[in-house]
Amino acid sequence: MGRPRTRIDITCQNPDCEFFLLEDGKDIVKHGFNSAGNQVYHCKHCGRFFVETINTPLYYRHLLREDVILICKLAVEKLGVRAIERVTGKHRDTVSRVLRDVADYAGSLNDEVLRNIASGTFEVDELWTMVEKKRSISPKA
Repeated sequence: MGRPRTRIDITCQNPDCEFFLLEDGKDIVKHGFNSAGNQVYHCKHCGRFFVETINTPLYYRHLLREDVILICKLAVEKLGVRAIERVTGKHRDTVSRVLRDVADYAGSLNDEVLRNIASGTFEVDELWTMVEKKRSISPKA
């Protein structure tokens, strides 16, 4: 008798799979590491292999996770792309692509999280007040 499987917190990333992004009923096993050192998973339902970084800003990056995190931290500190280039030693096109992908990922993650939130009258009123305040502060074009 084999040992029991460890809990895997990832779901199938194949859109054609019947268990695409579903937690219940998934049958995913670990399948070693790729050359970049990322964990590889195998979905027993559809037969597809995928790495842990799929659908994240780290997917297909030849950068270390720490470098991407550093780029994001420097961007939060309001450094420009060229300043981040000087600090990290990465080309400005690479920095721009990382920032664009992080922004796209954050937007899609935000949409997914906010989809299932039921807002009441008070929350919508507060949101509208903030939008109106922003609109009155911004310069008229």
